[in-house]
Amino acid sequence: MNSIEERYRAATEKSAQLTKRAERVMPGGDTRTTTYYRPYPLTLKRGEGPFVWDVDGNKYIDLIGNYTSLVHGNAYPPIVEAVSKAVRDGSAWPARSEAQIELATVLCERVESVDRVRFCNSGTEAGMLAAHVARRLTGRKLILMARYGYHGSYDDLEIGLAGQDGERTMLADFGEATVFEALLSERGSEIAAVFLEPILGSAGIVEPPAEFLGRVAEAAHSAGAMFVVDEVITLRLAEGGGQQIFDVKPDLTMFGKIIGGGFPVGALGGSEEVMSAFDPRNRGTIFHSGTFNGNPVTCAAGVVSVRELTQARIDKMAKQAERLAAELTRAAGQVGLPFSVRHYGSLMNVFFLKEPPPATIAREDARAIASFHLAALNQGLFLAPRGMIALSTVITDEVLNEICERAAKAMADVAQAGE
Repeated sequence: MNSIEERYRAATEKSAQLTKRAERVMPGGDTRTTTYYRPYPLTLKRGEGPFVWDVDGNKYIDLIGNYTSLVHGNAYPPIVEAVSKAVRDGSAWPARSEAQIELATVLCERVESVDRVRFCNSGTEAGMLAAHVARRLTGRKLILMARYGYHGSYDDLEIGLAGQDGERTMLADFGEATVFEALLSERGSEIAAVFLEPILGSAGIVEPPAEFLGRVAEAAHSAGAMFVVDEVITLRLAEGGGQQIFDVKPDLTMFGKIIGGGFPVGALGGSEEVMSAFDPRNRGTIFHSGTFNGNPVTCAAGVVSVRELTQARIDKMAKQAERLAAELTRAAGQVGLPFSVRHYGSLMNVFFLKEPPPATIAREDARAIASFHLAALNQGLFLAPRGMIALSTVITDEVLNEICERAAKAMADVAQAGE
């Protein structure tokens, strides 16, 4: 063990003990693959504002917000108040609630391509639903998506992370409009839908080239395929999401994460015409149900989360992220570490390489990023093991100063460890 891991183990003995207990009842001791890291993940106990605490009492600045979903930080008071009021009236009903109508209204108001919304319980479910709708309306089977893109843990969409085509899924490199166009020209009669994120998230916050999304959308429509935009992560980048930024109008939009205010949520939105495929007043429509779809507590939290994510707050987070990226680069340079960062708005991913790699989930700097992740935890910074960071509206400039100072110390620790 190097000194970074030794320090981590010494500070997190209760998390180590709970890991052994968790491993007896959950494979690997956890239930989310993406949150696992060696030697063992922390067990968190509570969160408040921009901070979280583990079971050993260690305090961390939260730099991932449950993988972008907590855009207003932990236990955001207006959300806590809304949820407390909602849950006193009942946690789930076999009918719609006023909060459900309100959240759907907010989404339709903010996102130009969305006239109607259908709720579900996760971004994964939103992706499954979008694929089902596209296949039903086009009579086709194939899905076309970006290599190393991610649209949830549904076989036909998760396969993008593997980088290889699947039985019902075709892949093309993100940003290569000509490749998408060629595939849609050659096999368009088999393709039900094209799925794309405005910003490629899991592959390292990759921004699309100019006109990429628009060209792919046009090629999809020319082939009779549907164009689906995944805004599960990117809705935080503008009031109207990534599609507003890149001026594209999809047939279907996937939502999740921030629209639940910290509670399980997913949704699919689209035009009145497309979404009429769900209208139970019509014969032969798509059957779609779910015990917790449009859960009243989730929707109460979601209304606050989305309404309070104003453009002014979005812009402030983007400026903070720009400063943080510059400070991280400076700190790495001072201790002689190769370093690069990709960021867009309040999202970023760091790399211990001279230049950011192409879109991929493989890491040439895997050892260095693992070392930095542990070093950052030792310095009280909680970010994703792969180096992803998502800022929140409750990070003040004073907290940002502290983040920069702690990150510089973590960089120095990595350099000293020779990683």
